[in-house]
Amino acid sequence: MRITRHFIDVGTGASRRRVHYRRCGQGPALLMVHQSPRSSAEYADLMRRWGRDFTCIAPDSPGFGQSDAFADPDATIADFADGLVDLLDVLGIDRVPAYGFHSGGIILVTALRRHPGRFSALAIGGYAIWTEAERRLFSESYLPPFRPDPYGSHLVWLWNRILEQSWFFPWFDTRAARRLPVAHADPARVDAVVREMLDAGDAYRTGYGAVLRASRDIPGPDEPTAPVLIAAYDGDPLQEHIDRLGPLPAQWSARKVATPADLEEASVAFLRQHGVAVPELVEAQDEGFVAVDVPGFDGLVHWRGRRGGALTIHAAGRSAELLAGDTGLAIDVPGHGLSDDWDGAAPTDPAAWQALFAAVAATLEAGEIEYEPAPDGETELLFPDLTPDRFGAYLITAWSIVRAAHFFAPWYCADASHGIDFGVEEIAPERLAREHRALLQAQSARAWHAASRAIAGARGETVGQAAAAL
Repeated sequence: MRITRHFIDVGTGASRRRVHYRRCGQGPALLMVHQSPRSSAEYADLMRRWGRDFTCIAPDSPGFGQSDAFADPDATIADFADGLVDLLDVLGIDRVPAYGFHSGGIILVTALRRHPGRFSALAIGGYAIWTEAERRLFSESYLPPFRPDPYGSHLVWLWNRILEQSWFFPWFDTRAARRLPVAHADPARVDAVVREMLDAGDAYRTGYGAVLRASRDIPGPDEPTAPVLIAAYDGDPLQEHIDRLGPLPAQWSARKVATPADLEEASVAFLRQHGVAVPELVEAQDEGFVAVDVPGFDGLVHWRGRRGGALTIHAAGRSAELLAGDTGLAIDVPGHGLSDDWDGAAPTDPAAWQALFAAVAATLEAGEIEYEPAPDGETELLFPDLTPDRFGAYLITAWSIVRAAHFFAPWYCADASHGIDFGVEEIAPERLAREHRALLQAQSARAWHAASRAIAGARGETVGQAAAAL
């Protein structure tokens, strides 16, 4: 079942912000709110399963995934709740059932309290009731600043912080008494969260902080409210919070379940009873995703800019975000940025890439196709294997590459004869962080580099020669 992706603008003037959301399935609408510091990507598998019953709509919360952050770094849980309802307004959804896990559940309960008419039911996976001592502890240690360091030391902290949050709760309390039964050392699972933290940057503290500071916001036992189910499985640190909930409204229930699958089953069975029809959804006109079906690729390609005019294609290991100036219209090539990868091994045949670009250009009503110059060097050396490893070394490898690439061409020839001119602004940590994220996303960098060199040769360009329009 295909998940589509969309952008939409919420608010006006100075308060205007862009929201990214995923959509999947058919039937009644279901809003899905992710936990911190994740994004709607964490719900991809769940959306495909629940899409048999619902039209699942999963936004990235402000500051996470691909959604703009709030302008105020001290935004509260009420701001996140109101922001969620603002999104429903723009989408044309008057009333909807919703599911939220951990932080997502806290946002939803507050949204229900502040906007009771907008939700037909909530299913919550773990609802936190923090003690004052826990809030003080979290405020002191849970959310340190996360800003890029010139030499990448922030990545060492990030890898171990995400890894060890499955070992201890809270993650910084490494006493035996705080061990979790769900500990793991799966590089792929850690990498998924690491990438989302890299997307959020220091804005993670706003969204995470809002939920950690949130007080219990459950209506009184006699207050009218939509029905709510709160459940938590064995091994979830919030399962013990079921006992902290206190008196609940008559329409609410809470239970402890054995496994994540039990939580999923209980939640979807509950939500099926409260479906609401889904309206036609809207999206932004200057950024989005187009579905492309050419041999070897049946996925989504991310685009940004103005339809029509020239279509700019970025070089291997980069993304549309990094293109200089106003390029008019640009895409993330398959296996880069926000675009899907090829169905199997990415082709090195330039004809396959050109056929895909032509299909995208036709859909976006683009004219000429222009190419960012391909970097000079040996493909295998330019783009080494960056598969996530047990100790997160791939993160430092990628950082070292993007930093060295400003000093030498190719980056791996670190000697005086290969030195290149650079400006100090080029190695600002914030710029390196964007390039680092693009390189990590570039799953098909080797194939696209080989193909782009062939395309440049056929066009009569030398490798590294900029197209006139760039």
